[in-house]
Amino acid sequence: MIQGGFGLYVHWPFCLSKCPYCDFNSHVADELDQARWRRNLLAELDHYGSKTKGRMLDSVFFGGGTPSLMPPGTVAALLNALGDYWQVSDAVEITLEANPTSVEAQKFADFRAAGVNRVSVGVQSLSDDALRFLGRGHSAREARQAISVAEKSFDRFSFDLIYALPEQSMGDWVGQLDDALAMAGDHLSLYQLTIEKGTPFYSEHRDGRFALPRDDVAADMYEKTAEMTSKSGLPAYEVSNHAQKGSECRHNLIYWQGGDYVGIGPGAHGRLTLDGETVRTEQIPGPANWLSAVSKNGHATRFSAVVLKPEQCEELIMTGLRLTGGIEAARFEAQTGVPLADGVNRNQVTALQQANLITWDETRLAATPAGILRLNALISAILC
Repeated sequence: MIQGGFGLYVHWPFCLSKCPYCDFNSHVADELDQARWRRNLLAELDHYGSKTKGRMLDSVFFGGGTPSLMPPGTVAALLNALGDYWQVSDAVEITLEANPTSVEAQKFADFRAAGVNRVSVGVQSLSDDALRFLGRGHSAREARQAISVAEKSFDRFSFDLIYALPEQSMGDWVGQLDDALAMAGDHLSLYQLTIEKGTPFYSEHRDGRFALPRDDVAADMYEKTAEMTSKSGLPAYEVSNHAQKGSECRHNLIYWQGGDYVGIGPGAHGRLTLDGETVRTEQIPGPANWLSAVSKNGHATRFSAVVLKPEQCEELIMTGLRLTGGIEAARFEAQTGVPLADGVNRNQVTALQQANLITWDETRLAATPAGILRLNALISAILC
């Protein structure tokens, strides 16, 4: 049994336009050979499915890019092939990321018929002014309509919002979050705007064309978010993710808890246990080069390497402390062969306990709410 679960990630790299804050592997294309894309995704699925046959599949996640631009028939073909390789859990979570344009929302019923049982809608804001700043191609009205369609089409749905925007006040965010909580299902993803290198926002922010809220203001917004979502029955289970108990995104938990996942499609990453070793994989990112490589070789893996134990321990600590439940010592040791107490700086752990920034009782290591606000520094201290 693979500790942390087993999932499949499918990357669809195309968008209608590139958002100025986005550093994901996404591309704009006028025309696509959809039949070839379907064949090649199925070929890469076969390549990795054959290496991992017989495992219990807990989740599938279609990410991007904009997977709601995929033909539903391609989604159906991939999902119909899963049983050729794996045992599919009766409770398998199959998520597709979607944009809330009216055209894409009209396809929700087709995606449901294809086998998708959960949708994550990239709303990002319920303010038209903010949506224009973020370079989004939908309006606040379309966003609300898409949430309504998602609720009617799927048993489970989530949507994303970005906050701590330039000139956004606490009152603005509280009002928007109130609206969001009134429409929410069992899950919300709420992210503070971050400026990533290589994006248009990076150069605009560097050149002083806009400023983000001060750190103390952003921290107040974060704490208010945690307070409001908790009172509404959607407490944080990760830094930016909130859910009813039992409705956490299973696929993301696989990432954060060190489980295995196959990654197919341009630029997709994977992590697999093969012959007793943890192997990290990465696919060729460029869509055209990915297509060519799969047509020639049956896959487009550009990188595959064994993850050494020290690196695995570090990764599990970095991702596990993002979770409010923290890191289970028993799982950590089962995955790495190293007791959790030996994978951290014990003197620093003691000091951070005394400062009320972490909790540690020999069975679980977790950041406190105060520690979450200083998570990067906390992780650096624990790992030094």
